[in-house]
Amino acid sequence: MTSEKSAPPAPDGAAETPRGDRAHLFRPGRSGNPAGRPKGSRNRLGQAFVDALCGDFEQHGAAAIARVRAEQPAQYLRVIAAVVPRKVEIENPLKELSDDELSGLLDVLRTAIAADEAAGGGADAAP
Repeated sequence: MTSEKSAPPAPDGAAETPRGDRAHLFRPGRSGNPAGRPKGSRNRLGQAFVDALCGDFEQHGAAAIARVRAEQPAQYLRVIAAVVPRKVEIENPLKELSDDELSGLLDVLRTAIAADEAAGGGADAAP
């Protein structure tokens, strides 16, 4: 006599295989908790944490950053690396210009710089 274990009855809406095993607990689009979680319940704690962190940073942020920089430079650099975007896309506004257009633009800039220097201005001049 063989004693075969049969799978427990599938919950309402569960898909069954020909052997009676449950392929998935619920069919796609059907949930075991149709009411779902209350709106905002997951976000409430996260928002409270962010608000508290923001308040603390407004009060102590600059001093804490300076202290970490002075006392733990490796950790300071790790934080910077974590905050800086991994991929930065730079758009070249001049890429559509032809070589002749670029040369003309350079001529205009050189003329403007020369005129500024002749008038006593320039990048090295004090304000």
